[in-house]
Parts: sequence; structure tokens; C-alpha cells
Amino acid sequence: MAAKASENYKVYENPNGKKVSTVTRKIIEKDGLYFKDIDGTGEVSKVNDWRLPAKERAKAYVEMLTPEEKIGQLFISDWRMGKYPSPLAMGSTEIPEYTLDESGILDEAEHTVKNIFGEQYIPGTSKLLKEWFARHIILRANAKPDDLADYMNQMQAVAEECEHFVPVMAASNSRNEYAEPVFGMNDASGIFATWPGTMGIAAAVKGTDNLSIVDDFSDCIRRSWNASNLRKGYMYMVDVMTDPRWQRSYGTFGEDTELISKIAERMIPIVQGSEEGVTTDGVALTMKHFPGGGGRENGYDPHYAAGQWNVYQTPGSLEKYHLPSFRASVNKNVAAIMPYYAKPAKEKSAAQIVNGREIEMQPFGFAYNKPLIDGLLRNEMGFKGYINSDTGIVHNMCWGVEMLDKPERIGFAINNAGVDVISGNFDQELGMESYRRGKNDYYDTHEVPEGFTKDQLVLTDEALNRAVTRTLTGMFELGLFEDTYRDPKKAVEVAATKADWEKAMDAHRKSVTLLKNDGILPLTKEKLEGKKVYAEAFHQLPERAVELTKGLKEMLSEVTLVDNPAEADYAILMLNPKSGAYFSATKGYLELDICEGKMVADVDESCRPMETTHEETTLAGAKRIPEIAAAVHANGGKVIANVNVVLAWLLGNVEPYADALTLGYDTYPSATLDVFFGRFSPVGKLPITMPRGDEVIAVNADGVCVSPNDVPGYDKDLYMPDSLKDENGKAYAYRDAAGNYYEMNFGLTY
Repeated sequence: MAAKASENYKVYENPNGKKVSTVTRKIIEKDGLYFKDIDGTGEVSKVNDWRLPAKERAKAYVEMLTPEEKIGQLFISDWRMGKYPSPLAMGSTEIPEYTLDESGILDEAEHTVKNIFGEQYIPGTSKLLKEWFARHIILRANAKPDDLADYMNQMQAVAEECEHFVPVMAASNSRNEYAEPVFGMNDASGIFATWPGTMGIAAAVKGTDNLSIVDDFSDCIRRSWNASNLRKGYMYMVDVMTDPRWQRSYGTFGEDTELISKIAERMIPIVQGSEEGVTTDGVALTMKHFPGGGGRENGYDPHYAAGQWNVYQTPGSLEKYHLPSFRASVNKNVAAIMPYYAKPAKEKSAAQIVNGREIEMQPFGFAYNKPLIDGLLRNEMGFKGYINSDTGIVHNMCWGVEMLDKPERIGFAINNAGVDVISGNFDQELGMESYRRGKNDYYDTHEVPEGFTKDQLVLTDEALNRAVTRTLTGMFELGLFEDTYRDPKKAVEVAATKADWEKAMDAHRKSVTLLKNDGILPLTKEKLEGKKVYAEAFHQLPERAVELTKGLKEMLSEVTLVDNPAEADYAILMLNPKSGAYFSATKGYLELDICEGKMVADVDESCRPMETTHEETTLAGAKRIPEIAAAVHANGGKVIANVNVVLAWLLGNVEPYADALTLGYDTYPSATLDVFFGRFSPVGKLPITMPRGDEVIAVNADGVCVSPNDVPGYDKDLYMPDSLKDENGKAYAYRDAAGNYYEMNFGLTY
């Protein structure tokens, strides 16, 4: 193969037909048209004929592929970019050794990796593609657009060398929002036009009553990703945030079921290319996490055992709050849907009636749950795409099927529930074992686990063909088989499109939500004349706060800064609280208070509060906020604070000390300052409800929260005890000194 695919691929233009690009694959000329020899037959077969429907071509190809080639396509896992070496195991800071191929792009080193998703041996890239026939990978490196295109081109060139050509489909989590990187959520940021977090997009849409923001966001994603040859997104979360302590809240569009559905309806056709599904210039979306990840039990996340249950304690909550956004996604022909790790908690849930019938709550994780995946999602809701499991279901997040061995879990997910791609490890050998067990005498000498049948647990030809047909259909629709390569120079040009960056910045400004203002904002030149400003940024990590403070002061170069708040006429405080860990449970419930050194209850193995306590800090230096406010106020000054919302923070330790208060949602600090200084009038509205205090999210001795886990904040008062309600019948939302409730859709302007 040529050293660098990007410099050696050839393009063939078909008049009024598909463009064909290749490095080494044979091109067939017939009737004045060009066809790629995908299947190796040298003929314009059904597989090779781009004039035929994608599904017909996929079915024909599946009949030709070997079981090993098909099983290789059942799994998706992280893969590394040689030019962007990074730790292979989460929690590690050690960069592993790497061996670059002759192009200097692909990593050919071999490793053994252990992380929370399981342990596996991983080969070099060429072996992965040629011998393991893996075709689905997850990219997490924050690579430049031309490097992404080079990398994907090189992967495709290796895949072209196989007897049967199946292109590589690279998935990535979102890359177009501004946030601190979190594995599995926003792996990359700042390379493509960078918008506020998804809750910020919702705040901007609410504030302008204009979904064109979503249109611009979606169009930017489609063009920038497609140009870099990234053709599949592990996004977006259309989960409705109902439990405020869910660690993944910040990846949602908030708690407004209706708005989230509208966003899905606008986003999917634009990113994918059409109302009918993906197109040759589109990017496949993977909406998640069916049937809604927001219904957490007191916030616990199913990445760890304590969060393995979805709780629906409120009658009708599944259909009313959690399913509408997925219905909208299905109706717009989303390419893929990802079920959550969790399993429904029948004993802790009310009956859920959907489409006039009660949902069967089998105690299996949703990727194993036939009634919900094959039954509700596919047969009743009409989903036509493919199911991509969440990462790690075979090994460590196998909730409800722990009694099955790993090959049985694979068979149960694909054959029984209807999953098409399993995320986690490259488990080709386990997949082959599941396949062999359907044909040999394994269960003549091994017992079938109680409650299951052999047919549920083995990988049959029918199930294997069905799964691969679905994923190949998507690849044919995307044009990956024909127009396989992208120009790295074009990728750079598209990513740098000035209008995209300007629209993204505009969305940042529109996301800023003004909650409190006593005539202080905007800080006009007249108000600042002869005045001094104290500025400080806070974070959970003190060292990060130092960095943020330095950056904040650089942005305030035009004002007179002082280091002592007692000398200040104005204090600008930028607060960036954090809570908990993404992949592990805290000793207690996820702390939402903006606090430092707060003593809170531990929880037992059943997630009930205990008498023992531990200390929590969500914002280092939080105890200094009242001190700073007192010093500034003693000088006759005013305090202006901004809180970055990644969770539904309790604001009781901030709001009383701030004379003006705004919220951002992974919003550029410069955009917030534009609002402070009157360069932009605030329009953002709350996409979630900010809880009043610990009392409205308290959990009793039985582990039951006073506000239902499965109901969004705007409706929680329907179920709150009267003893917590005020004279207006409100209990849940935070209320400030001016009498304003910080509930969904609230926001001031000037």
C-alpha cells in the first residue's frame, strides 16, 4: 500500500451518480459508469452497484461474508491515533509505547488494557482490521481536522486491502461544545466551531424562542465532521433530566420534554442529511439513552453497581416525560439508538402504561431487555435503524445478567434483545464462542442458566445476519463504500469557517441567564469610571482556580483591578463547582450544594443514608464568598457572580451574597463578560429548575427521595408534601430575596 492514503487516493466522478474514491480497490467501468469492486467479484454485482437500494446491497453482502467477518463487525471499542498517543487505561497518566506504520499515522503496537469496561489484549491497527475484521471504532483524541482525515483515510486504505472491503466507521462523542473533557461525554473540544454545552443551547433557544440556533449548530456538525471523515456521532443525549443528582445532567438539553423533542426533530435531519435518514454528505447520529437515563435512583449512575436501577415511581412518567424525545428521534429516522446500562426497578416503580398497555419490566439492563428494545422501541415505536449498546455491557456493566457468562451475554443481547453493535471491548473471540455454541454440543454438557433457554443465549446465523445487515445498510446509505476518502486540506477549511465560529459565539452570549439584578448590570463605562474591580475564579480544584483567575484577569485588562476585595467597588466572581466522579459512586449522594468542607451522610450498600458522615467540597474557597461579599459591601460596592451549571446546583451559599447573579452552561467566560459589561443584553432562560435546598432532595431512611426521581423539576411540586410548600403552593424551586423562583423558563433581561 502507498505510504500515505491522503496523497494517493483516486476519485472517479459518475455523472448524476455517486462519486467513487479508492486507493487500491479495483474500479469497474460499465455503461460509462464507475463502480468499486467492493466484494472482490470483479463484476457489477448487487453489492457493487451503487444504483441499488442500500438495504438490498447490504443483504447481498451479508450472504457473501464469512461468519468471522460478520462477527468482527458486532463490536465497537476505543482505538488510538498514532500521532496522538494517550493513556490506554482510565486513571493512568502513562503514555504507552507506540509503533507507527510507514505512513507515520497508524499505531501498530500491541497492548493489554484494563479499565472499568473490562480487560483485553489489543493488536496493532493492521491486524485489528485485517485479521480481526473490526470495522467499528471509537475515537477520543482531540485531533486537528487534517489529522482526522489523514487517519481515517489510512484506516480505509488498510480495509481496502482485505478480500471483502467493508469501510471503517469511526464514532466519536460530541466535539462541538465548550467543556472540560470528560471521558465518554465530550472527548474533544475547541477544534471544530465550539458552542456552549447542550444545556446552554437549550437556554439560548428558550431565551430567543428560536430553533434556528439548533439548525446552525446541526449544520456545523454535519459539515465539519463529514469533511474530516468522521461519519458517526455518539450523540446526542435526548434524556430528560428528572433527578438533579445525575452526574450526566450537563450532557442533556435540560428538563423540558417538549423542547428536547423539538430539538431532536430539528437536529436529526440536518446532521444526517435528510428527513428519510443519512445521506452521502451526512453524519449518523446515535440518540441516547433509551428509554431515558434521567430516571436515576437518587442520582446514582449505572456505570457503577449502585446506579443499576431505573426507577419510575410516578404513574405515567415513562410515557409523559421520558419517551417523547425518542419518539421524535424515531420519527425523524435517526440512524442509531443507544440503550442505557440500567434495568427497570419493578418493585420500586408504579405501573407504566404505554400505548394502552402495561410495560413489562424485566430485571435486565436495557441492552438485554427484549420487551423494551425489540418490543417497544422497534415493533411499537417503529425504529428502523440499529441498536448500539452502551460501553461495557458484556464485562462490567452487565446488570441483570451477571449469572450468564460472557458468550451468553453476547448471544442474549444480540439474539434475544435485538442489539446490533456491542460497545466495550473487541470481543470477537467471545462472539465466535457464542456462535459455535449454537452449532456444537456445548449445552449437552453445560447447564443452561435457570430462567433462560439455549436459543436466547447463542449467536445464531439469523441474528448475526440481521445485525450486520442493519449496520451495513447504514454504511451504504452514508456512501462510505463508494466515496471513502476525504481531502485533509478541505477538512481544515471547513473547520475554520468563520460564520460557524461567529454563530457559536452568538449562542454562547444568548445562553447566559440573568437571575438577579438590582440595577447593577450592565457595568457601563459610566458606572466603571474611577471604580476598582476585584476578580476571582473558583473551581473544585484550587490549582485550576488559579489558572482560571489568571485568564479572567487577562479578559478584564480594560478595568482597574485590585487584589484586595475591601478596596473594590465591584467584585466579579466566576464559580465553577464540580461534584462526584463520573465512573464511581460517592460515599453519599452526589452533592449539589456549592460548598467547602460540608459534612454529609454516608450511604449503605442499599443506598440508604447512614448516621456516619464524610466531607464534601464542590467549590474550593466557597467559604470565602461571604467574606468577599462582606468586604466589598463594606466599601459600598457590589458583587456580581456567575455559576457554571453542569448540575442543578443549590444556590443558597451564593445568591444571598450576590447583588447580580448569572448562570452559564459551559459558556465562554468572555461571553458572560459581554453580558456583564453591556456588550450583549441577556436573553437566556433556565432549561432546568434549580432546587431550593437539601430539604427538597432529601432521602428518607428507606432510600426514597421526597421529590420523585422520574419527574422533571417543573412538575415536582405536584408530588411534594404540603409541609414543604410556601404560600404560593411551591416547594421545589429556589426562591431569591426578590421573590423570584429559579424554575424552568425563568430569566431576566435589561
